[in-house]
Amino acid sequence: MANTYSPLQNTDIASTKTLLHEAIPITGTIVSGTYGGNNVKTYSHGMFQSYYDYPYLSSSANHIFDISEGYSSVSGLVNTANSQNSKKKNVYNQLAQLGFGYDKNGTIERFDEDGDIASGGTKINEAVFFTFSRLLIKDEIKKGSFALTLGADPAYATAHISQIKITDKDGTSGYKVNSPVGEYGILYASNSVGTQIHSSKLTDGYAKCGLIYYQAGIMVLTASVFMSASSGFGVDIPLSMSAGGLNFEQLLTGSVTNDGATAIAHRINNLSFNNTTELNSTIYFCRINHNEYNYSSNPTYVSGSEIRVKGGIQSNNPVSYISTVGLYSSDNQLMAVGKLSEPLRKDPTIEYTLRARLDY
Repeated sequence: MANTYSPLQNTDIASTKTLLHEAIPITGTIVSGTYGGNNVKTYSHGMFQSYYDYPYLSSSANHIFDISEGYSSVSGLVNTANSQNSKKKNVYNQLAQLGFGYDKNGTIERFDEDGDIASGGTKINEAVFFTFSRLLIKDEIKKGSFALTLGADPAYATAHISQIKITDKDGTSGYKVNSPVGEYGILYASNSVGTQIHSSKLTDGYAKCGLIYYQAGIMVLTASVFMSASSGFGVDIPLSMSAGGLNFEQLLTGSVTNDGATAIAHRINNLSFNNTTELNSTIYFCRINHNEYNYSSNPTYVSGSEIRVKGGIQSNNPVSYISTVGLYSSDNQLMAVGKLSEPLRKDPTIEYTLRARLDY
């Protein structure tokens, strides 16, 4: 008689977790030039811009990230006369609330350069924000893989002659866990082409410049990267961030956020990271003993008093061919089916262990 069901024991089931990584390269030309701006979506509220890998009206377009900027309520740039003054404070507060939450008095914590909120540290009061699409980062950005190269030449037209590179160089082992939205790393800037970052700002060739939230997919970059020597990283003169010659302070206070986002995109040379997908698997070891599944319930299995098997061969000895494994619930409801690449011959002299893996 053909066996129909064989119960799985606890020892027949195992669970595993695998981390899959995919390299994500984003060139500056995609962000600011390839499609003549048709891959950049702007909004009437002017609070951020969305960037796509193809003209955004196309069904083939994939969202890459949004760029925005803002400042805290205690920033020296706060002024009711500023363009979108309240909106820029709201953008900062919304993301700071996500990143660090509230202090014991119910005040939103400000972004901190080294993540050490308790000690007071150096606060990031003016910031540029990149929020990456979930499509790109999957479950998270792989720690230690983030790299952003920015043009740092003072002149707008020749922005990329000099470059700085921003990485999470200590992300693999030096990430922080004191955030409501998961783990984050410290971003460091270094000279890549030229020496635009003044040596007084560097420690062992690096200067802290922001934070990267791995699971949330948010990059917080201090606006001082784009500012003058007195307030920023030590470029010879304030960077000309627009074709009209405006520096970043002027854009941050006198223009809508859209204009600042466009200026930042113009400075992007390359951006890359590896994403992470967590693949959870349950493995079922389906064990077939020598005295099991040697017969078929198919009515054509027997011809007269003999067994008819593959190839038209007839025999008095039990034999079958296994082609499919079904996984059933406790009330015999079929939950999953696995097909073998080719049927396995089974008779009383053979035992098998078939490995069925479910990924999710």
